[in-house]
Amino acid sequence: MLYDAADEPATLSPRQLHDAYEAELRAVIDVHGAETVADETGLSTETVDALADGESPTLTLMEAASILAVDSNLDAETIVQEVRDHLLMGMTTGVLDVDTIASNVDLDLSGQEVQQAIEGRIRMTLAELAAIHTYVAGRNAR
Repeated sequence: MLYDAADEPATLSPRQLHDAYEAELRAVIDVHGAETVADETGLSTETVDALADGESPTLTLMEAASILAVDSNLDAETIVQEVRDHLLMGMTTGVLDVDTIASNVDLDLSGQEVQQAIEGRIRMTLAELAAIHTYVAGRNAR
């Protein structure tokens, strides 16, 4: 799943980790086809085609999870929950709070917004997930 898209996320930049997420999504599209993925996820064909063609459309965590669910025995909600749990466990291990994350990632999010994104109360893009995931993993690698 997304949280294990890269072996050592702490060694990657947020962009590199985002690229790893997209590679995982492209693998699903390659196996099942863009039309099937679009049909099963409710995403536009244009978005799925753009991703398949190597572009980087803005996707939310839920949209990415819906793509992964096409090739999984898990549904999108469960995949999202696993990603959130992974982040929260990493925050606990790294003794991190949301304000520390917000002040150390290159996102225009407050600590409260980081918390809301992790909890699923506001949407989180894959780029935001990559920035947060990279920081949390780096903090735990120390």
